Amino acid sequence: MRELGIFLFCAGLIAMLAPYLLPANFRFPLLDWIYTWGQTVAWAIKGGAVLVGLGLWLSFKNRP
Repeated sequence: MRELGIFLFCAGLIAMLAPYLLPANFRFPLLDWIYTWGQTVAWAIKGGAVLVGLGLWLSFKNRP
């Protein structure tokens, strides 16, 4: 579960930062589906992925 948390956290951060760091015409094909509901929902999904990932990562941090 810790690894899943790390993955979700990193994927959410990359999805949040990519529009600002990459060229304007670059699109992630795997992330296009979240923009069908609008910008607000897309940001909520990305933020939720970061928060859930951080929660999983920290809750399973000390377990072997």
